[in-house]
Amino acid sequence: MADGLDDLDNLPKRDANHAAEEKAETAFQERLTASGRFLLQRADRKDYGTDCEIEVVDQEQVTNVRVHVQLKGTERPLNADGSLSIEVSRSNLNYLLMHPHSFYCAYHIPTSSLRICLAETVLRQYEHRGKNWSHQQSLTVNFTDELTIARLDRLATLARSAARAARDRRIEQTRAAPGDVARILRRGVPDIHVPDDPEVARHLLEHLYNQDADTAISAAFDRFAAVLGAGSEAMGPGYMAEINLGMAGLSRSRARIEDAVAHFRDQLDLGRYERGSLHYTIGNALSALGREEEAKTAYEAALADPVLASAPDLASQGHKNLGTSLERLGDEKRAVEHYREALRLNPHLPEAHNALAQFYVRQGEWKDALAHLDQAVFTDSTRAKAAGVAGWRANVLFNMGEGSAAFREINSLLAQADSEPWIWPFFARLVASFGRTTTENARQALGFWHRYVGAFPETSSGRRELLLATLFLRSEEQDIGQTYARFRVEFDRQIEHVDDKDEAAFLWDRLGHWAQDEANWIEAEFCFRKAFDLAGGHYGYCLGTALNFLGRFEESLPILREQAEGIQPDAMSWFQLGAAYGDLGQSAQAIDAYEKALALDPDYDLAMFNLGGVYWNRGEEIEALAIWTTAIDRFPHHELAAKLRRDMPVFFPPTPNRQAQSSDDVGLD
Repeated sequence: MADGLDDLDNLPKRDANHAAEEKAETAFQERLTASGRFLLQRADRKDYGTDCEIEVVDQEQVTNVRVHVQLKGTERPLNADGSLSIEVSRSNLNYLLMHPHSFYCAYHIPTSSLRICLAETVLRQYEHRGKNWSHQQSLTVNFTDELTIARLDRLATLARSAARAARDRRIEQTRAAPGDVARILRRGVPDIHVPDDPEVARHLLEHLYNQDADTAISAAFDRFAAVLGAGSEAMGPGYMAEINLGMAGLSRSRARIEDAVAHFRDQLDLGRYERGSLHYTIGNALSALGREEEAKTAYEAALADPVLASAPDLASQGHKNLGTSLERLGDEKRAVEHYREALRLNPHLPEAHNALAQFYVRQGEWKDALAHLDQAVFTDSTRAKAAGVAGWRANVLFNMGEGSAAFREINSLLAQADSEPWIWPFFARLVASFGRTTTENARQALGFWHRYVGAFPETSSGRRELLLATLFLRSEEQDIGQTYARFRVEFDRQIEHVDDKDEAAFLWDRLGHWAQDEANWIEAEFCFRKAFDLAGGHYGYCLGTALNFLGRFEESLPILREQAEGIQPDAMSWFQLGAAYGDLGQSAQAIDAYEKALALDPDYDLAMFNLGGVYWNRGEEIEALAIWTTAIDRFPHHELAAKLRRDMPVFFPPTPNRQAQSSDDVGLD
């Protein structure tokens, strides 16, 4: 019976690989715990090893930032050079490369050591061999580096920084309206993958800096610092990139620039770099921080260094930057001297040409300003953006009366407006200032404002300027290709977006004058009332006048009385008030109003003729004839003079070869 059960004790033997993997998992877990920077979240045994996910811990906070690891245990002997080699399938490498910062970890049982090799390091090594390895079934991973606590700390910082940057980009796009995503993408900074390899990261940073990729470096600054060490000499290009952005007003981290000052001052003490160049860099950082007095001292120390002084290009830049600090300190005269010295040393330095151009702009010397702007040719896109040369050139051209050339500068830059936030607001202010100084400018401005409203549909100022440009052209008797009725439809569509009541009132008033010019007094009264209801005040004069022309004197009287007695007590207000009194039969008040109009303006012809008419209507014929006689003598060509001669020849004999003079006002008999 017992013999018959012996075969039930024939159980599976423990695989030697499983034992090795358990030892590897135990050692790996202990190392993670000791580091305090990672948690082991998942470990699944596969037929190609142990697949682990480890989560970054940041100041005792879990982050959900995961790093994928292939963990292997082995007893095989080390190579002659002390490295450890393990064979993996090519597909396994592909598997790890799906996530950033994935790595292989090997536990060497005989020496109880943990080794690390990044998946991207394996890829880089095979790519650099120059052979077609993509069809191989297996690859050899060569482990040379220990998986130390310091290495885990560096990897955690790097992974956390990269994940945060990716999250922020994703959230920015998620929050944006669909129509804004394309603009965000165009303004976005290219993402840089910083490898967890100090030597590779150092070369990458140097090349990026030499290719003026300051913005991209800044976006990846924390990742470079994680790999290279924030205080290492290798981070020099990173600090200089941040300084460059600060000089251009584009840095988003004052703290980094302050760290840069300390970093390069430390380099002064080490004596490994040219002192003049270091002083120059420190001066740039201090200037970017707005500490111009200290920056001036640093630039002067740089220019005093014979090595820097013997390098014309660098010395030229030093003089230009010293000039900028002096200008900001209020010493413009010395600043200009240094700008000119900079151009003596390097006649093509764009920053110096731009600085002198700004000086001439402030002096109103447009020709000299334009000459320097034309030579301010930047090849570095960051500095070009900060300088805004095309924008200033447009400003100067407007001031020189060359509006067409100014608009050519503007139009050439609008294609970049989505990626350069300064373009639309800068040119909007410029066109608002100069867009209605000439009819040609106004025609060009119309196109600009149509594009501006298209880019910013909710804009109030853009729609206001669009309407103003159109109304200006019409007032200048230019063909705008629209009748009043057709324009009124567009006006109604645009005016509802003009938020400011005073601005809207002004636009309604201008539209009312167009209707008035066409003798469309019903429409004019509607527009003038809109203006008056929005802003009151002097807009009452036009409303009162329109009501007079419509014969609605009882409505116009209180409005015109307020104008004449307080808001706008000029001759025209008193005249219109007199007209209202006269038609309401209040002759005494009408006479008083006309006399006040004539007291303010003795040459007010209509007021004099109407004054005579009031006296005539109230039966005071002698007084009326005396006033009309004076009026005809003073204004013999007036249409009312002709009317009096025609209607009352007994008193006013016709004068041969006299032609009547037309008037825009209406006379009341």
